[in-house]
Amino acid sequence: MPSKHDERKPAEPESDSRELASSPEKPQLRSQTISVTIPTSHDDELDDDDVIRDDVVKRVDSDPATGTSAPAATTAKSDPKVPSPTPAAGGVGSAQKAAPRQKKAAASQKSSGSTPAPVSPAMERPKQRATEKQTSSAPAGSSAKSSAGAGPATSGTQAAEHAASSAPAASARPEETAQVKSMSARQATNGGSESASMLTAERLLDDRSARGRAPDGGIQRFVYRATGQLVNLGDSRKARARKDLTHRIAKPFAGAARFVPVITRKGGVGKTTVSLLLGMALADAREDRVIAIDANADRGTLCDRVRGTSDYTVRDAIRRTGDITGYTEFSTLVARDETRLDVLASETDPAVSSALSDADYGVVASLASQYYSMIITDSGAGMVHDVMRATLDHADSVVIVSGTSIDEARLTSETISWLEANGHTQLAKNAVVAINSRTSSRSMVKLDELDAHFSSRVRAVTRIPYDPVLASGAAVDFDALRPETRHAARLLAASVVDGLPAQRPTLAVQ
Repeated sequence: MPSKHDERKPAEPESDSRELASSPEKPQLRSQTISVTIPTSHDDELDDDDVIRDDVVKRVDSDPATGTSAPAATTAKSDPKVPSPTPAAGGVGSAQKAAPRQKKAAASQKSSGSTPAPVSPAMERPKQRATEKQTSSAPAGSSAKSSAGAGPATSGTQAAEHAASSAPAASARPEETAQVKSMSARQATNGGSESASMLTAERLLDDRSARGRAPDGGIQRFVYRATGQLVNLGDSRKARARKDLTHRIAKPFAGAARFVPVITRKGGVGKTTVSLLLGMALADAREDRVIAIDANADRGTLCDRVRGTSDYTVRDAIRRTGDITGYTEFSTLVARDETRLDVLASETDPAVSSALSDADYGVVASLASQYYSMIITDSGAGMVHDVMRATLDHADSVVIVSGTSIDEARLTSETISWLEANGHTQLAKNAVVAINSRTSSRSMVKLDELDAHFSSRVRAVTRIPYDPVLASGAAVDFDALRPETRHAARLLAASVVDGLPAQRPTLAVQ
């Protein structure tokens, strides 16, 4: 009995292939088969939306009018005019039938020189998954044949069945592996895991907290308040320079205490004043403890220049050495000012012919080094007395005070020469010269020439300007000094700290 299907003629793939091959506008195309692994579990299956069409045929149609070639891409399912290749040409037809059921990807490319057709992101993602599974599970032989294009072609279905039977179970998808990893397992730029040093404040803290701080500077702070804290211009240039100077002074130390004696060969040039300014600037900027010891062989006046008071002297510290077991006991012997500078006074008894000897200084220095990080020593005038020898033996750096007259400058330069000639060459090179102006009148000496001379012999030179508070001889309030005087004291402290070693071995407590 005739059926309605009898009217439909069966397809003749061989004749269509011959017709396609004989046409000059449709040259014979080479097909390439990509072997993939059939998913072995439901988790490895591709989504229906991610299925790639198997038969992507690229052809070049020549336009007789323009003589140019335009790439075109059609599929056997979308364009019925293009006949599907025969199974003998690579088994594309059978692979097309099996594609929706087996969820695999296959593509055939034109020979070199053709422009690939654009591929949508939806098609590119599953193609990447199929390629990763192919490289991990496909046999080496079939992969080599596909890349070289040699040997008889194998259908996509047969290659997939062979790969599924010989390859092990598929591993977890890369997306699942990435989800398991913690964000803390990110790789650093050198290829290794991040170290704890990479957890910086700039990386972790929200910059809104920095914007909420009022800037340092007159104009900057006015703009910040006038705009309702919306515009923050940041610190002024002067404020940034002051903070940088504080950072230099606050340089951290490790190990034993650092000793910095203040010396001179001539009295009356302001040695005690410079010792006081240096100690106050250090104590005001640093977090550790700073002490100034009055080591004058005669009666010293260092303790008289601070607002704190104490009834004890270096002689009391020497007598109580065995009873002092901690900072609590030692702190009762010193005077402290507003900057947290501790001062150990010189002996005041007029019946004592010598306030301090070299052995006495050794005892006090050893005791103070257990509780302080920096020890400033206000030495007496001259360089040949016994205390000076012990002071220089403990010194890490020295501050040499010079006046603004010609004879004072010459004696200061001779002090440097004396250090070089008596086995303290390194101290001379590492020294800091403080040029102290004790009068308000303009000096007749060219201070720039003094600066140039001392700079050629020592590491740094600092000028201390005239200040009426210092010239009065009364107790000094660091905040009451002129701004230029405080800045000069901070420069002196920064110059001294720059020359001190950051690491030193810890002295054994005796």
